[in-house]
Amino acid sequence: MLKQRVITALILAPIIVGGLFFLPPLGFAIFTGILVAIGGWEWANLSGVSANAARVIYALVIGAVMAASLFATAGYTLAVLWLVLAWWVCSFWLVSRYPSGTALWEPTPVRLLMGLPVLVGAWLGLNYLRSGDFSLGRLDNNLLLILFAFCIVWIADIGAYFAGRAWGKRKLAPNVSPGKSWAGVYGGVAAALLLAAVVAWLAECGFGQAVGLILISGVTALVSVLGDLYESMLKRLRGVKDSSQLLPGHGGILDRVDSLTAALPVFALLLTLAGWLTPAAIA
Repeated sequence: MLKQRVITALILAPIIVGGLFFLPPLGFAIFTGILVAIGGWEWANLSGVSANAARVIYALVIGAVMAASLFATAGYTLAVLWLVLAWWVCSFWLVSRYPSGTALWEPTPVRLLMGLPVLVGAWLGLNYLRSGDFSLGRLDNNLLLILFAFCIVWIADIGAYFAGRAWGKRKLAPNVSPGKSWAGVYGGVAAALLLAAVVAWLAECGFGQAVGLILISGVTALVSVLGDLYESMLKRLRGVKDSSQLLPGHGGILDRVDSLTAALPVFALLLTLAGWLTPAAIA
């Protein structure tokens, strides 16, 4: 298993890094759109669709929605991101009640619809970060901004792992993900806050900007936990461990980006509200 994970990582790492950091905005949108469409193929399975042809059709629908968004105005994109935020608020309610209330969303068509705000919302949030006019302290590089967003989620995950192992007695959502604890949440958020403080110092932010960035990073880290729990809830209902086996040793694409699906649109919105990111057309 370890050998598989290492080989897969060595093959994928240069592809992902190249696609995220060395493509122009339109190429970036297409590259990330392909990844999200593959995630749509996996989501169809989590929704109860077994036939591969039907899963491909769903992935194409996700791709078509993203393609249409390329022609949307910046204001439209921002409005959709607000709707995505509203959806994640609803998702918190679903996750907190599980397994109660599953009759509301268990039907396959409902679960397929649930994938639209999650998948398209993550793609919009990511490309919004890539294309918007960004400035914070001495930092005005959108690619570094995206890297920072990723690092918030990664650092929060690492902090949650170690805090959970050390102090994780009180479970967070035992019916959804028995391994997660409240101590893990606190540790993950604390790690994200520390990361934000370091970045604010390096970017030479003023006091107000530094405080704002730290708060935004903490909220983003907290929301990333919801993204993870949300996919875990769907997998538990479906009775599967991984979203797919596309990445040997790593599961599927959704297994790698579940936390980012919630974190990216929320992070983009919070930066906009802070006045540090101005909407712009995706491509």
